[in-house]
Amino acid sequence: MLTPVDDGPAIVACNTCRHSTTDREDDHGTRGGAQLVAALRDVRESDARYAGIAVQEMPCLFACADFCTVHLRAPGKVGYVLGRFAADREAATAILDYAVHYAGSDHGRVPFKQWPQGVKGHFITRTPPPGFVAE
Repeated sequence: MLTPVDDGPAIVACNTCRHSTTDREDDHGTRGGAQLVAALRDVRESDARYAGIAVQEMPCLFACADFCTVHLRAPGKVGYVLGRFAADREAATAILDYAVHYAGSDHGRVPFKQWPQGVKGHFITRTPPPGFVAE
C-alpha cells in the first residue's frame, strides 16, 4: 500500500531500523529508526533553514545491514540512500544540513567540500530520478 506525500525535497527515514547490527531496540523497546525520525523532526523544527525539507517515514527501506537508513529524494534529482547512523540529534543535524545543500543543487549532486562531516562514509547507493540516468 502506498500513502501519498508531498513530492518536494524529502528525507524518508526507515522507522523500523535497528540501532546497530547487534541491537534492534533500546532498553525502552524503541527502535533506532523511530528515534532517528524523532531526532530529524526535532532538529527540523528547531531551525528555519530546514523548512523546505520534509521528514517522512516508512517501515523498512530494506537496508537492514546498514541500520538507521534514510532516503534523500527530490523531483528531477539523483536520490541517495544513507545509513549506519546513530539515532541521535548529531546525525539528524548532519543529514538535514546535507539535505539543504541537496535541495539547492541543480541535479542532486553536492560538491564534496559542502558535505557535513557527519554524512561522510554513510552513503550506500544513489538512484537516478525516473526517466534519467546519471553521467
